[in-house]
Amino acid sequence: MNAPNPSETAFSIAAVERDTGLAKDTLRVWERRYGFPAPTRDANGERVYPSDQVEKLRMIRRLLDHGRRPARIVGASVEELSSMLDSCLCPEGGTPAGRDDGLLQLVRLHRSVELAAALRQALMKQGLQRFVAETVAPLAAAVGEAWMRGEVDVPEEHLFTEQVQNLLRSAIGAHAASEGRPRVLLTTFPEEEHVLGLLMAEAMLVPEGASCLSLGTRTPLADIRSAAVGGGFDIVGLSFSIAYPARQAIDGLLELRALLPEEIGIWAGGGAVRDKQKRLPGIRVVGDLADTLAALQEWRKASA
Repeated sequence: MNAPNPSETAFSIAAVERDTGLAKDTLRVWERRYGFPAPTRDANGERVYPSDQVEKLRMIRRLLDHGRRPARIVGASVEELSSMLDSCLCPEGGTPAGRDDGLLQLVRLHRSVELAAALRQALMKQGLQRFVAETVAPLAAAVGEAWMRGEVDVPEEHLFTEQVQNLLRSAIGAHAASEGRPRVLLTTFPEEEHVLGLLMAEAMLVPEGASCLSLGTRTPLADIRSAAVGGGFDIVGLSFSIAYPARQAIDGLLELRALLPEEIGIWAGGGAVRDKQKRLPGIRVVGDLADTLAALQEWRKASA
């Protein structure tokens, strides 16, 4: 294969794995089996992937999450993949349930002042838990879909994330500090930098009287164990974005389970671990925000 054009943006296989959540081994297998992706080679003979292929891989990853099989989608064109995504998201040609396209448009247009005002108004009308479940979660999914399609760039995605994070932190802080149970330690693994999932979980738990402490993102496993044991926490809650490699999440969770005392529970949520409960014994996989409250009730019932 030819060396990449220096003027084009190219990504290493490790960067593609981080960006799309597709494992390196999967990318190599598809390359042999389907002829896509079709990386070039750098001066050291390492695979490098042009940006248009990475964008297509994002779309493929999203379709895999909707249950499509690789053999039916890896060889498809970008136009065909886009049509499949439309079918998955809007089976009857409408807008996905719960999605506010007005807010998404504000994100696309980078209208930060109007976006902040609209989000504050929704929070006041809905209250914290409904705001998270009915506004933030659908909007986050819509922004993620738009990013996968290349309709939203990194600056717009960061605009959305910053606005929502600031609002959620303020709203969570407005609740009186609770000494209730369970005591929940929230964080992410070292290579997961997305914090929105943690804030959404905290926003659901705090109004229910749970005591939450966030370590922020990218915490080494040994530090998670030290904080959880030393702080007397009942649960460690971890969030994994859809871009985080599922196999890496599973391996890390099983390692953390072995490090922690049995009485400290582990809750894991997010796109990378969705539907992975059977592969995670001793760990509660939280499917969505409503399931967060179900997990809370399960813990309280078991601890009564």
